[in-house]
Order: sequence, then C-alpha cells, then structure tokens
Amino acid sequence: MYKRIILLLLTIMIALAPAATWAHHDGPEADKSLFNSEHYDFVKYSKMGKMLKKLQKKSNRVTVKPYGMSAGGHPMYVVTISEPGAKPKFNQYQQMRRQMFKHSMKAQRLIGKDADFKVPILINGSIHGTEFVGSDAVLRLMERFATQNDPKTKSILNNNILIFNVVANPDGRWSATRFNANGFDLNRDFITRSQPETRQMVELITRWNPMVMLDLHGYVQYGGKAKPGLIEPCTPPHNPNYEYDLFSKWALDQAKAMETYLVNNRDAYQSDLYRNMTGTFIPQRDDTDGWDDYPPIFTPMYAMYHGSYAYTLEAPTNDWDGVRWQEDAVMGALTFATEHKDEMLRDQLEMFRRGIQFDHPYHKEGFFPKAYILPVDPKRPTPTFKAVNHLIANDITVEQAKKPFQAEGKTYPAGTFIVRMNQAKAGLANTMLWEGEDITDTIPSMYDISSWSLPKLWGFQADRIDQDIAVTSGPVKKGKPQGALSRKGPYHIPNQTVEAVYLVNTLLKHGIPVWRDSKGDFYVHRIKRSMLKQAVRASGLRIRSRAIPKQAQPLRNLKVAILKDGGIYKAQSHAGTREALERLGFQVTELHPRQVAKQGLGAYDVFVYSGTSLMITSRLSKANKEFGLKDEVQVRKFKKQVTQFVKKGGKYIAVGSSASQATRTLGLTDITVHAGGGNSNGIVKVDTKKSPLTFGYAKQDIGFVYRPAWYTPTHGETVAASYKDSPDFFHSGHWKNRQPAQGKPVIVQEKGKDVTLIGLEPGFRGHTDYLYRLLSNAVWE
Repeated sequence: MYKRIILLLLTIMIALAPAATWAHHDGPEADKSLFNSEHYDFVKYSKMGKMLKKLQKKSNRVTVKPYGMSAGGHPMYVVTISEPGAKPKFNQYQQMRRQMFKHSMKAQRLIGKDADFKVPILINGSIHGTEFVGSDAVLRLMERFATQNDPKTKSILNNNILIFNVVANPDGRWSATRFNANGFDLNRDFITRSQPETRQMVELITRWNPMVMLDLHGYVQYGGKAKPGLIEPCTPPHNPNYEYDLFSKWALDQAKAMETYLVNNRDAYQSDLYRNMTGTFIPQRDDTDGWDDYPPIFTPMYAMYHGSYAYTLEAPTNDWDGVRWQEDAVMGALTFATEHKDEMLRDQLEMFRRGIQFDHPYHKEGFFPKAYILPVDPKRPTPTFKAVNHLIANDITVEQAKKPFQAEGKTYPAGTFIVRMNQAKAGLANTMLWEGEDITDTIPSMYDISSWSLPKLWGFQADRIDQDIAVTSGPVKKGKPQGALSRKGPYHIPNQTVEAVYLVNTLLKHGIPVWRDSKGDFYVHRIKRSMLKQAVRASGLRIRSRAIPKQAQPLRNLKVAILKDGGIYKAQSHAGTREALERLGFQVTELHPRQVAKQGLGAYDVFVYSGTSLMITSRLSKANKEFGLKDEVQVRKFKKQVTQFVKKGGKYIAVGSSASQATRTLGLTDITVHAGGGNSNGIVKVDTKKSPLTFGYAKQDIGFVYRPAWYTPTHGETVAASYKDSPDFFHSGHWKNRQPAQGKPVIVQEKGKDVTLIGLEPGFRGHTDYLYRLLSNAVWE
C-alpha cells in the first residue's frame, strides 16, 4: 500500500509540470495541402536534417544547431551563417549588446564608421506549415551565404550575422497544416508563449536582439496582378506601446528596398504574374486599415518590442516562383540593412535608451507608469509567480522587495515583485501588464485580437504606480512559489487556481477520494502527510487543514470527450479549450465527428463542443471535407448519438457562439443564440450568479469574448452569468454594435437536462488561465 502511495505522489509531482502533448500529432508526411491552389515539389521536413549536416560540412561559415523540439516531437533547427573570422568581431558586438540594456549611451559610442562589428538578422521560415515557400527560400538563401563569394554576399556577411530558424513549425510542415501538433496557430502565440515552438523563437529573439527580423509567409495577392505579394509595415492602428517613430523612420524605406529588388529581378521568374509585376503590396503605403500591427501576438510585432525592424513577407504563390520572390525580398532587406547598418542600429539603441531613461517623446506624458507592483496573494500565489517567470523569459527585469514598503499610500510586504519601467524594454513590459483600451471607435474592424491584459486574463494583481518607489530590492532570476501543507488534515483545497484543479484531478485519477463543498472548494482526507507535503510544495499551493463539510459531495474521475476540429478554414477551433482542460488535469479524448456518428458517446461522461458549427454538416468545401461529416446519413447519426447521450444523463458543454448555434441545430436548446461580428473580441465585465458554474469567481468579474455570444429568452433556464447591465460592460478590445448584449445572459444551463452554454471563450489560445475554471466547474457541476 505504501509503495502505491509513494508512486502516486511521485506521479503527482511530475504531473504538475505541463502535460506532454506529442500524442496529438500523427500521420504520414504530407505531399500537399488542399487549402493551397498551387502545388509544387517542396522540400520535405524529413530531408532537412541531412541537408543541413551536408551544408555544414561544405562550409566553415555554417553552424547548425538543433534548438528544442516541436509539440509533435520534431527537432527545430537553427543555422547561423557568418564569415569564418566573425567570432571575435561578434564578441565585440556582444559587448555592445550588453551595454544596450544598461548604458545605451556608452553602446552608442561603440558605433562608428571605423567600428568593426556585426549585427544579427533573424530570418524565420514557414511558421504556418502550409506556407511551404518560406522554408524553401531559407534553404536556398543558406546555400548562397554558405558557398558564394560574389561582392553582395561578402558585403552582407562582412556586416551581419545571419540566423535562420529553418522551419518554425515542423509539425505543420510535416502534416501540411497551418498549426502545430497541438492545433495552435503559432503566429498568434507570442504574448503568451504557450507552445514549445513559440518559446524557442522568443529565446532566439531575446538572445540575439536582431536588428532586422523577417518572417516568411504566403500566399497573398492583395495588390492584384501588378503588385503581387505583401511586405509590411502595417496600417493603423499601431500598438501604442511601441516607440513607433523609430520603427517607421526606416520601415517603409526598407519595404520599398525589398520591392525594388523584386522588380529589378522580375525577368528571372517563370510565370507572367511575376514577370509583369511593377511592385508589391505594402499595407502602410497602399491601404488604410485591415492589416494592423496592434496585437503583439504575431512574430514581427513581438520582435519590434526588442528593437527589431521586423516584417511579415507574404509570397504571392505556392510554387518555385514564390520561393524566388521570398529570396529576392530577403536580399533586398539584407542589402538595405547593410547599407544603413550604423544608422539603424543607433535607432535600435535609442529605443533602449528611452526605456532606460524613462524618456518617451513619442508618447503623451503619463502613458507609461513609473512601475508596476505585483503583490503575491498568499492564498493564490501561483498566478503571480507564473507572471514573474513569464516577464523574465521575455527579457524584462523584475525585482523583489527585501523589506516592506509603501507606494501611493498602500503598504506592500517583503517579497512583493516590482517591474520598474525605466528599463530597456519598457514597451513590452507595459503591453503585458496594462489593462488595455477600447479601440472600437478607432478603426472599423480588426484583423485579430484587440485585448490581452495578462493581469486580467491570468488572474494576478498588477498595481500601476505613477510615482518613484523607495524600496530595498534585488533582481529576480526565477520565481518559484513555496507550496505548504499545515497541520494534520483533512485538507482544504480552495477552488482558486488552475494548479488546485490539476491536483484534484491527479488525486482522483489515482483513486484518492476528493469532496467538493457548496462553494466549489475541495477536500481530501489524510494520507501519509510527509509525502503529500512534497507534492503540495511542488505545486506551489498553500493548503490548510479544515474539516470536510457535511454537505460536501464526492467527486468522480470523469471521462471527457471533445469534438475535434481538425482544421476547418485552416484553424483548429477546439484546440484552446482542449489544452485548457488538459492543463486542469482532465484526461481528454478528441473525437472526429465521424467517430461520434459511428460509435456514439457511451464511453464518456462529458462531451464538449468548442468550435465551428460546420462540424455537423456535410456541405463542406473540398479542403474542409476531411474534418467534417461525410454525408447527410452521418449528420443524422451524429445528431442522434449526441441527443441520446444527453437523454441518458451525459453532460454536454458548448463553448462559444458557433458551438452554441450548433447546440440549437442538435435540438438540445431552443434558446436564441445571438453573436457579435466575427472580428469582435476583448475583455468584458460579467455579473455572476450563485451557481456551481461560477464557483471561485467574484460577483462582478471579467470574461473574454471572441465573436461574442448572448442568449434570449432564458425563462426557466438557469442563468449563471450575464454581461454587466451597464453601457461600460465592455472593458477593452474591439466590438461594434454591442449594445444589444448589455445585461444579457452569457452562461446558461438548460432546465431538465445537463446542457450548458458558455458564450465566453474561457480556453482561448492559452490566453485565459483565469477563466479555465469555468470549464472545470461546468464539467463537475
């Protein structure tokens, strides 16, 4: 028995780390994507390892390094190319780089015509797996810079170090999908770093601080036949946390230099589309809105916070001409950066100087606070520690108070974290920690999300301080909460964090009884205390003894299934909800709609629908057909299987507006589902009722919406939460014509059957930790 307990607790400690997710990636290597209209013999990922080894043997300019693993278990390759004698010169640049973040003026003096240093330029290949031309262009560029000795090649290598992230999304290239093996669009993940590939890219950016960053994509022909392809910079709105004047000083000119290089080489192309081009589409020059750099979720937009002149390059077509287009665009960028190296680097350093000296001439006075204070809630410390580690990983300096102190009339204890804003990357710190803004009236529509406040969506406190702080403090390298277990038990586990729910699920999986009380908190009986203490310490939770209330009910280890959207319209809309459930500790099985139609749901306790209603129709395009139902016979079978599951007592949860509409199609609700526009999104204010669905949340709280939903009429149904009944219910983001949603229900449960509709997006792309427990509440309600 004791051996079993020891093994259990060791399992708990290991399990508290993020779950392995490689199992979501399977299948043979694909030859093409049905979402692409053109096809060509692109280089398969499986061949690249040998190709890179061969290139390294061929040239002493080349260093190949596996740089972590993708979510699907594929190595990620980073190749550095520089002239053979670059190392001592690069060390000189590294010395200057270290000065960038502490003494920017001293670093400025190291730059001059006689200085012999090199700047790093980062080139990112195919972050979207279906956009094959990016990585193929990287391979051809690497071959050139490894082997050629023409004047242009040598000039570029004499002035720069080239870093190639060869395949930014190995899983996507392997499967010919846009996303990684976890179903995440990596080019939407940079503010949260939820995926291993994104963490790898952030580490590259923070280690090198590239002066120029180029992200190679496809396929865009916004400019028509005369101007195929697209090269940033972007249209408004621009994120206000940038030092945008320094970026825009060079961005448009560098984009035009890329365009010129393309046009000058047009005779080398095969198709008339390219041979007849007169330019390319540059959003900032050629459009007014619709291709913005507002959200810091995209690779270039994130890199800009690190001082990079960063651009998305969208090739026009999926063929070898598209590969050449990327090559030529990159060569135009490298040529321009080489010619203007000193001046561009000075302005990169100026961005850091402004941060260090708290001097932001481009901004209104008071835009940046003097500091953010992050107090640690002793009852729920883990969100704050997660935030601290996240900030540090993004190259932001965090300090910790050694003694109690006061700021703006409030007393903070020793151990409180402080993010001072007189630091080099103040813009990134502020964009992560601010509350955001409502930009609905600024622009007609947005390309993607418009609000991402980490304090709001991760559930930690970040106090904006507008005065200097007098406190004895020191820098933090890594924050780790100290979990603690008090007295002899039984033990009370408050339903306040993801880690609490994860621990409860781990105990249930190993047969240890857990109870839940009328407020949603958890209780566990005594087991060998010394071993439980180790598990609690590893979790970061602070658990105290408390008697189990008489009304507390035992929890069951429930089997959860989620309907799998394999990639309709090039996205896996269920992926964020699935990852949220897994991070809460649930064992989740993905079911293709055809599996549900054929096998039913009898093996499961809970069925989650999170994604497009198109998963229950057979009227799909050729590209989408593989992800949905085969014919109308399967559609009828699917509906019957789900309705029978609910009739027999199964729990059904719909997440989001499209899933809620699917619930009507299934006949599980007659509530009218209303939805905001497809690009409406942001943080909302929510009033919660006394309901098991909202255990652990305040009476007035927040939610996150993406194509928002609300429900009418709801007479007879249980309403667990509504949008705040006030014109200011929308906190930040972009949502036009939202007035009809004011005060309307957003979480409801059907009367007489276990059907829950959630109009929020509690599992959105790894952004919404604080809202994850809405899902666990719904599962256990």
